[in-house]
Amino acid sequence: MCRNPFFYAIFLPFFGVLLSSCAPKPPHPMQAPEAATAVIEESGATFRAGEIVDTQAGESIAFAELIQRLRDQNLVFVGEIHNNAEHHLLQVQILQRLLEDRPETAVGIEYLPQTVQPVVDHFMSETIDEIQFFYQADWSKNWGFDFHLYRPLFHVIRRQAAGLPALNAPNAVIKTVARKGLQGLTPEQRNQIADAISLDNAEHRAVLQEVFKTHAHSRLPDFEFFYQAQCARDATMAENIAADRKAHGRRMVVFCGNGHLDKRFAVPARVQSRIPIDSAVLLLKPLQGSLRLDPDEADFVWLTGG
Repeated sequence: MCRNPFFYAIFLPFFGVLLSSCAPKPPHPMQAPEAATAVIEESGATFRAGEIVDTQAGESIAFAELIQRLRDQNLVFVGEIHNNAEHHLLQVQILQRLLEDRPETAVGIEYLPQTVQPVVDHFMSETIDEIQFFYQADWSKNWGFDFHLYRPLFHVIRRQAAGLPALNAPNAVIKTVARKGLQGLTPEQRNQIADAISLDNAEHRAVLQEVFKTHAHSRLPDFEFFYQAQCARDATMAENIAADRKAHGRRMVVFCGNGHLDKRFAVPARVQSRIPIDSAVLLLKPLQGSLRLDPDEADFVWLTGG
């Protein structure tokens, strides 16, 4: 059964479908094997499901303390496994608390491409309802994961957030890059993704090479094109985050897959290369068996049920 967060963050959006053989059953909240533990090897500290880990301090913190530490950050990344219901419920709680103190906060989402921003704006201004939003944004094609998992989050965003930027690149463009490379794009397609797309991070490349070897599909025979496609997606989200900050100067909470955040070299580092901004990364990670936590992977890790 596939549990690699990069698989859900990278491969599934290319094709817009779930591979039933790799989709885990929806987890029961906080359910994990009795012996399941996570460890920070540098300190030897161990943690169990339900705990929020400050990876730098090597300690478990309460939810109120997490919110306190995120409160002054102008950019907060919150990860997820896309089809994990528990993760979406936790995201709602996190967002509600962050919006209480700073209602000027916008919420950036991986779930939709920037090309449907006019539809998103109509949804936020309540000129269209939820059903119209679902169809006009072409949710099934652009994202594909069960909309009901995201409904509570969208309700909070619509009522309380200052804006809802759609951050992603169009799937059709990313699919073309995955098949033909960046050089295979038409001028119109090239204009729909980030201007600057760095391909130079050796650690990022090495991680994705391992993912590619494990999950490579016959329709993605070339790793270099696959890597360019992933970088194009990451860079486009980063560019849109930076553009919103420059235009509005507001804080943003970003929801996206863990694979775009782990060790910060995908989206977070690309934002920092565009604008200097204080930021924090929170990963939501299912705990099964033993799990090694790396202090460099994120500022905080919330361990959830398997």
